[in-house]
Amino acid sequence: MTQPTQDDETVKELVQQHWNGRAATFDEESHHGIHSDDQHDRWLTVLREWTGGDSLRVLDVGCGTGVVSLLLAELGHDVVGVDFAPEMLEHARAKARQTNHSITFHRGDAETLALLDDTVELVTARHLVWTLPNPTAILQEWQRVVEPGGRILLIEGYWNHDEPWDEYEHMHDDLPMYDGRPPEELSDVLVQAGLSDTTHEPLMDATLWGREPHHDYYIMSGKVPR
Repeated sequence: MTQPTQDDETVKELVQQHWNGRAATFDEESHHGIHSDDQHDRWLTVLREWTGGDSLRVLDVGCGTGVVSLLLAELGHDVVGVDFAPEMLEHARAKARQTNHSITFHRGDAETLALLDDTVELVTARHLVWTLPNPTAILQEWQRVVEPGGRILLIEGYWNHDEPWDEYEHMHDDLPMYDGRPPEELSDVLVQAGLSDTTHEPLMDATLWGREPHHDYYIMSGKVPR
């Protein structure tokens, strides 16, 4: 593995800069935003299957423009969204104001969450793990805020781009999960971080992404020990 070349704060600043720059157009891409009733309903079905029928206290980490946060709120969950990029959060708040759902969005660092222990029943994150400089430590931090027996739910993938782009040219060597990972490898990471009962399934339905998926996408859950 390539040795890290920059300190974590520098990497985080570059990550923030990248996603602030993409905030205005992020939802325009079919695999990021929601662009049809069918896509919206298909995501609701997936999230309902993986979160269950009860209303949960949910923390959506790396919530971006609030796509998953809004879907979870629509399912009746009590949702708080956290993201490191303020421009992304502005779009999330604007979208939430157009709905009847009460969602709180905070700027925060996924590695040091400003929440007390055992605050939520579920942590969700979509396409976030690959951007993290310390994924195992961060997964442990997420467990801290989840009550025993709760879960961490990840929507992830393995994209293996030919070349890094934009700010990632300067920091991809500092991100252990850059380009994502196959589900078996991510499951091992979750177990090493202390989670149990990991399970996953593919998310390769074109309806979810608004196009035929170009990469291997999946959803994965791990349980926080009691």
